[in-house]
Amino acid sequence: MNFIKKKTFESVRETGAASGLSKTLGAFDLILFGLGGIIGTGVFVLTGLVAAKYSGPAVMLSYIIAGSTCIFVALAYTELAAMLPTSGSVYTYSYVAFGEVFAWLMGSVIILELGVASSTVASAWSGYVQGRLAAIDIYLPTFLAKVPSEGGFVNLPAFLIVAFVGGILYLGTKDSKKLNAILVFIKMAAIFAFMWSAAPHYDAKNWENFMPFGLNNVIVGSSILFFAFTGFGTIAAAAEECRNPKRDITIGIIGSLIISTIIYVIVGGLATGIVPYTELNSTQPLAHALTLNNSNLGSAIVATGAIFGMTTVIMMNIYGISRIFYVIARDGLLPKTLAKLHPKFDSPYITIAIFTFLIALLGAVCPFEILSQLSSMGALIDYMVVVLIVLLFRIKLPEANRPFRCPAVFVVAPIAFIASTYLLFKQILDVNYELLFTGKVIIYWFSVTLILYIIRAMVLKKQS
Repeated sequence: MNFIKKKTFESVRETGAASGLSKTLGAFDLILFGLGGIIGTGVFVLTGLVAAKYSGPAVMLSYIIAGSTCIFVALAYTELAAMLPTSGSVYTYSYVAFGEVFAWLMGSVIILELGVASSTVASAWSGYVQGRLAAIDIYLPTFLAKVPSEGGFVNLPAFLIVAFVGGILYLGTKDSKKLNAILVFIKMAAIFAFMWSAAPHYDAKNWENFMPFGLNNVIVGSSILFFAFTGFGTIAAAAEECRNPKRDITIGIIGSLIISTIIYVIVGGLATGIVPYTELNSTQPLAHALTLNNSNLGSAIVATGAIFGMTTVIMMNIYGISRIFYVIARDGLLPKTLAKLHPKFDSPYITIAIFTFLIALLGAVCPFEILSQLSSMGALIDYMVVVLIVLLFRIKLPEANRPFRCPAVFVVAPIAFIASTYLLFKQILDVNYELLFTGKVIIYWFSVTLILYIIRAMVLKKQS
């Protein structure tokens, strides 16, 4: 195992072209994949948490900061995804740019960004489901409804939804694509239902203390809300299943991200405009806000849409991580068994099964806030690396074929890098206990990952 061994552009393209994955996705499918992966827990849960604890009504500004940074990142991300249409995403980009050991480390970042994100969404999904059950006087026993840190034993609904979604993905892209499209339309209908129900109840008095925790906490809030945008990276992981990846990925990434940012800002403004921000620290803040305004039908519609909507986020994150680790195994950094495709469904069924179980277990026993912060940090690290690689390739390979070119790259990419770095350290160095804890976990995570790589290298060297 060569620490600095790199892959070439040609080898990546050739391997991707002969991957065996079914090429069934078009541009519209990828926009739906993006909306399926992006719009979910961020808008349905984190909007309330960030408003109540960090930003107040200025949660809109938190979303604008996070969304603007992501749009800058997406321009760079799209250039790479079009140049190297591979399901390996940032792992493969890192392999080409920096070498094997760095690619290995970025593979571990994917676990945080997509795997932990799926567990977070499963936890939020459970909160909405339990809220709907409580509305009809059905309550789960505490030991089956809460994680250990909250006095329970296991969050069973969170475990079950991940298992269900993993089963759908096991059946291949064609069936999961249809289900995702249906659920995305239901989710968007629920969001528009919230806007329609909330608008008549807007009260400017709720915005009088617009930034109650100060600008510093608005920025901390935006770093947490990065979790709400992490889904667009899964579009790059679909490259080997696109009919025309160079065009479709560009449309999918940029289109879905712009739509999502606009929706987030509007929802954040309405949520804090119809109730005091202090009322939004709830597992189902949008539905709760409508209930407080006696809009019970709207609350039920939004909660139901949230349940369906968050299901798509879990689906797209497991989809993305299974494809990326399929590529890692195909490259030989993990056992080749993980690179097997199902003989009937053409899905990387072994990686799907492994990550479905791990994600379900994590969502069943870990608290929501810790999971969401870890995922946000993983996404920020991913984005920092992507923009660096774009700059590196522009300098070292100025004549390379770029189906999509990031505009003003030497302005856009540095802004994206500086903003992502600042938001990352804003989380790690913040005085909040949970954020300090998650910052330490990131350091331990990289340390353990590097040790595993070195042990693997020593074993292979001894065998040879």
